Amino acid sequence: QVQLVESGGGLVQPGGSLRLSCAASGSIIRINYMDWYRQAPGKERERVAFIRSGTPNYADSVKGRFTISRDNAKKMVFLQMNNLTPEDTAVYYCNADVDDAWGDGVDYWGKGTLVTVSS
Repeated sequence: QVQLVESGGGLVQPGGSLRLSCAASGSIIRINYMDWYRQAPGKERERVAFIRSGTPNYADSVKGRFTISRDNAKKMVFLQMNNLTPEDTAVYYCNADVDDAWGDGVDYWGKGTLVTVSS
């Protein structure tokens, strides 16, 4: 099995910053993708940041404020979030597409980390 553990969430004032981390562990042969999603109360889960072919991509709502990065050696992905607004309040999830002992392209999710933006 593969485990994804997010960290770094918390309460922050509008205009503040947070850095989320996600660490993957377990029987990993190769990590193909590690993406960030979020789900706000009463809303569907949305993908906010991902890297494909080395190029970062962002949802329009976070473009210019969020930065995704990966440390492949440590099997980690990060999300630097700046200039946060109350609309960024959500549970943030790490999602990974992994080749492991159970097959190729297996999809895993972390349990999420809560980000609350409020004064």
